[in-house]
Amino acid sequence: MKQAKLLTDTEFRRLTAVVNSLRHSTRNHTAVALSFYAGLRACEIAALRIGDVFEANGEPRDTIYLSAAQTKGNDTGTVLVNRRLRAQLERYAAVYPKRTVQPSAALLYSAKGGGFTAQTIVNLFQRLYRLAGIAGASSHSGRRQFVTELADKGVNARVVQVLARHKHLTTTQRYIDVNDNKLRAAVELI
Repeated sequence: MKQAKLLTDTEFRRLTAVVNSLRHSTRNHTAVALSFYAGLRACEIAALRIGDVFEANGEPRDTIYLSAAQTKGNDTGTVLVNRRLRAQLERYAAVYPKRTVQPSAALLYSAKGGGFTAQTIVNLFQRLYRLAGIAGASSHSGRRQFVTELADKGVNARVVQVLARHKHLTTTQRYIDVNDNKLRAAVELI
């Protein structure tokens, strides 16, 4: 099975530059942050409501609780908001203060004002990667990067599995990139 591409630091900077150059940059940065910093799937990003992400006063929540209807596996899920995602959500709230007090409104919205679907999130990522000249990346690249970076930083595999909201550890293991540099670094630990 072909895996979604992991981005190099240079590619991520190009992606960021493309997002900065487009209309709705804050909205698009938020989609990217939800993928790369929280490991959310396209369907989960599309299903988010303001009230899932923001408190009534417009402050970002420190935990996002996904209902079964919002997830791929039809199971509830918990997403912890790290400092990088929180910073992006704070930028979102600063740009869209009237939106963040509408708890039932879609978090991300299209240019026409309606909420995104899973497919339009996939399309958004495809467009961003195409404009950044990044071949092989998809809406799942951020999720795979999230899992791989946690593993690369030595986070216990079971913890990574829970953060990725995978039912089986074998699923989590398939997400983690292994390459020659990582293998060489591993044997040097001995």
